[in-house]
Amino acid sequence: MPNPTAAPTDTAPRLPQALVFDACSAGVVLRAVLFVQAVIAAAAMYGADTPPEWLSRLALLTGASLPGTLVWLIAACSLKHRLQRMHTRGQYLAGVALGLLAGLYACATLRWIGLTDAPWLASAVTGGLLAAVLVTALVLRARGSTPAQTQARLSELQSRIRPHFLFNTLNSAIALVRAEPAKAEALLEDLSDLFRYALAEPHSTATLAQEIELAQRYLAIEQVRFGERLQLQWQLDPAAHGALLPPLLLQPLVENAIRHGVEPGLRGGKLQIRTQKRGEQAVVHIINTLPAGNGSTASPSGHQIALANVKARLSLLHDLHSSFAARAQGGFFIVRIAVPLPPRHAHTDR
Repeated sequence: MPNPTAAPTDTAPRLPQALVFDACSAGVVLRAVLFVQAVIAAAAMYGADTPPEWLSRLALLTGASLPGTLVWLIAACSLKHRLQRMHTRGQYLAGVALGLLAGLYACATLRWIGLTDAPWLASAVTGGLLAAVLVTALVLRARGSTPAQTQARLSELQSRIRPHFLFNTLNSAIALVRAEPAKAEALLEDLSDLFRYALAEPHSTATLAQEIELAQRYLAIEQVRFGERLQLQWQLDPAAHGALLPPLLLQPLVENAIRHGVEPGLRGGKLQIRTQKRGEQAVVHIINTLPAGNGSTASPSGHQIALANVKARLSLLHDLHSSFAARAQGGFFIVRIAVPLPPRHAHTDR
């Protein structure tokens, strides 16, 4: 039975309120810049009769709009905690006001580079309108974060307390009580830890080490039930275990691997879990054999709910800095997750 040293505790920070003006991440900055540039590119077409003339106007407008967009993003990022204290209407008004100022800044840039007839009013109004769209997108992003995490948590919680899993575990413990009481006690302790962690207050993040330990406890229970039919292989790199993940992320993937890869096969199957530090990222692989006849051209349908769940939650936490891939290949189903390491872990030599 695994005996991890870093047990999950209920003292992890609770889910914070999602920040509306959280414009500090690279994903938000990139999307905002691309959106504004797309609008500017369309606006540059008006009055341009030839492609070279359009490119010239686009370069001129980009030289003014790009600094204005960055000024708005920097202001929104710097003031995000103060703006969060406002009501929704106040947040919209503040965002639009910042957009008006950013538009005037962009117009001042046009005046500085030699445009004598600078459109001050049009620039301010355009900046305000674009800012209103950006604020709307940020509000929807913030509102979508908490419900998505809550729905994901409920999904994993239901998976964790599935009646047949609970009954199978209890039956295994009953069978061991007389023959191997110590093993039965360890089995019930693992079950208790799983339920304690699943029923704890919601956490904002968990370390990869905590997620690995939770998966180890789950697999320790399943190992008793499947015996030699379940072949486990762990390849763990402690240098990667400081990475942050949404809580209760790995266990559902491991559970799916058991349910759809090991359990259906008459001879069971193999499950391999690997973690590795690669540069400034932590990479996790979960690989399970597929039942005979499933082939390798399509992923098992039972994986899809958990896979979509994991992908959405990773995107909410790490945005463009994380990656997720899943595929069936050569009789195996392979899940790969890559997330950034915190700075103090990313620059630590093994």
